[in-house]
Amino acid sequence: MLIDHRTYTVKPGTMAKQLALYEEFGMKPQKRHLGEPLAYLVTESGEINTFVHIWVYKDAADRAARRAAMQADPEWQAYLQKTGEAGYLISQRNNLMTPAAFAPIKR
Repeated sequence: MLIDHRTYTVKPGTMAKQLALYEEFGMKPQKRHLGEPLAYLVTESGEINTFVHIWVYKDAADRAARRAAMQADPEWQAYLQKTGEAGYLISQRNNLMTPAAFAPIKR
């Protein structure tokens, strides 16, 4: 199992706008290719103006295939264009992780 833990930082005051943009234009094509996320979270304390989403894949090959299909989807490309034009995102950090043997993720 491979976990893709993604953290995004947005400009102060734009979180609601970024999430609304994703919900309207990005969520449907992303779920179509990646399935349901393990979690989609908004930070309440600590590093504010960030949100996290976590995706689960069988392995690196599964992740590569699903993400390639998503990148080729015109609906996903339209979302990327809209989010780029909006300019709310400041940074992105991705961590690929595997569960510890004593704490498997049950889906």
